[in-house]
Amino acid sequence: MCMTTGQAILKLEIENMSQNLDFVAPATTPVEPRHNWQRDEVEAMFNLPFNDLIFQAQSVHRQWFDANEVQKSTLLSIKTGGCPEDCGYCSQSSKFETGLKASKLLEVEAVLEGAARAKAAGASRYCMGAAWRSPKDRDMGPVVEMIKGVRAMGMETCMTLGMLTPEQATQLKQAGLDYYNHNVDTSEEYYGEIITTRSYEDRIETIGYVQDAGINVCAGGILGLGEEVGDRAGMLMVLANLNPQPQSVPINMLIPIEGTPLGNNDPVDPIDFVRCIALARIMMPKSVVRLSAGREWMSDETQALCFLAGANSIFVGEALLTTANPTLSKDESLFQRLGLKPMAAHKCPSAI
Repeated sequence: MCMTTGQAILKLEIENMSQNLDFVAPATTPVEPRHNWQRDEVEAMFNLPFNDLIFQAQSVHRQWFDANEVQKSTLLSIKTGGCPEDCGYCSQSSKFETGLKASKLLEVEAVLEGAARAKAAGASRYCMGAAWRSPKDRDMGPVVEMIKGVRAMGMETCMTLGMLTPEQATQLKQAGLDYYNHNVDTSEEYYGEIITTRSYEDRIETIGYVQDAGINVCAGGILGLGEEVGDRAGMLMVLANLNPQPQSVPINMLIPIEGTPLGNNDPVDPIDFVRCIALARIMMPKSVVRLSAGREWMSDETQALCFLAGANSIFVGEALLTTANPTLSKDESLFQRLGLKPMAAHKCPSAI
């Protein structure tokens, strides 16, 4: 049977596609970030039919990122426990009896050895977290040396040290810090139910100091604190309406910690979690969206849906500050099964 001209062209296109397995994004004008989101429209998007929401998120994702690349990050606690804040989800608060012993700031050499191991294991980003309300001036010297040492290895650097002064933000910038993490956790309205020792305005102020210093912002939140859908929408709205938007957006699933006020909270519905990942991708199209805490309790299928919804960063390594994380071998297996590949450092299109 003879083929028509149209059938011949289609056959040729299929053959060409089979020879080039790399996905080419549609030739459309990429969606740019906007900063005027309203809560009602965010809630309406959350409630879209699941397939429609995921299709929209994946379409936006492919305009700015390779859909099969996922950033591998490692997070190290450089100063554990003894924090004076009362964040109701946190094992490191001195307000709660969680059995966690406080420790002093790690030596610079130990941090750099950990970074070298993380890089050898495939991480391109190294995040360092200290359980402080805010760093003291005497702490800044070692922190600066940590940043310089990790950066010299060719890795992205990220720090979370609590609230900063403008002068401290400038110090971190001069040291070469790529990202500063300061989460908003939840909506402004629900925030007071979780934390009383630091205001929402305090968090936004520190983010502003970081932006003014010329450092990329890493800011996200936590699902499972007892919040409603409206609070999740409000949290994402606050982040997306920042100008510029956070270049890195970690979305965490609550890990209930015995001894904390939220230690008995019900788990987040996995579909709702995926919906929030999709919203983050649509609302912050040029940001890296991190599937952060809670992966140890997620099925492979839930994680796969999160990647489909636009998540393109994870933490690798068997510990995530003070909680468990999937093993390297488990993550490697998941990457292979899904056809994912690691993202190189410094590939965020909105990064400074």
